[in-house]
Amino acid sequence: DEDRLGEPFVGQAGRLLDAMLAAIGLRRGEDVYIANVLKSRPPGNRDPQPEEVAACLPYLERQIELLRPRLILALGRFAAQSLLGSGDSIARLRGQLHHYRSVPLIVTYHPAYLLRNLPDKAKAWDDLCMAKATMQRLKACDTSKKGNEQ
Repeated sequence: DEDRLGEPFVGQAGRLLDAMLAAIGLRRGEDVYIANVLKSRPPGNRDPQPEEVAACLPYLERQIELLRPRLILALGRFAAQSLLGSGDSIARLRGQLHHYRSVPLIVTYHPAYLLRNLPDKAKAWDDLCMAKATMQRLKACDTSKKGNEQ
């Protein structure tokens, strides 16, 4: 469906992602920009090969550079490992604040994974709460800086 519609996270995983975002007051297309590490789906929907990630990563890096996000939420192993340059598991990376080129980055589970592993939804909720709190701190810092400039 993603390839046919030209949009990431459609179908059941997309609906779950939209619900997750809504739970913290965000909406796709308004507050959130979604980008994939790979710019096309691997044959048979298999995991991407390292050379495929390496070929596509410069495009993702450029998207991030142009968008200048205030916060990155890395969904799933390939997003997290690619942006952090790490081979660590999601379990090891989640629950802490990372940075990608000075942009705060939070790691959580991919929505498709959560559909198959319901107990980890609670952990993903914790990650989303951390993302929301981080964003609130960033906004508070911006407000404070603007107040000091006046």
